[in-house]
Amino acid sequence: LWGYTTKADLSKMGSFLMMGLIGIVIASLVNIFVGSSALQFAVSVIGVVIFTGLTAYDTQRIKEEYAEGYGHEGNTKLAVMGALSLYLNFINLFQMLMQLMGDRE
Repeated sequence: LWGYTTKADLSKMGSFLMMGLIGIVIASLVNIFVGSSALQFAVSVIGVVIFTGLTAYDTQRIKEEYAEGYGHEGNTKLAVMGALSLYLNFINLFQMLMQLMGDRE
């Protein structure tokens, strides 16, 4: 909702969020071998922030690309790719929240 309604340009956040996503993947791979619960907690918290930002970024990107108008066929492809992108963001956000909330001892 924030990505759709804000007047701020979120395109600057895109590269920062992608670097954060790569960092999450690397930290998760390291944690497979280390097995640290503190690192898992940090990855989950940072993952929630990153995927929330990516959802806002993708929402604004989809809105701006749709406003450019690519014709019927272009908008259809844009809708499918945008829906897939948002779907993956929501799935990963949900997964990070489940890791964060489900790590109770």
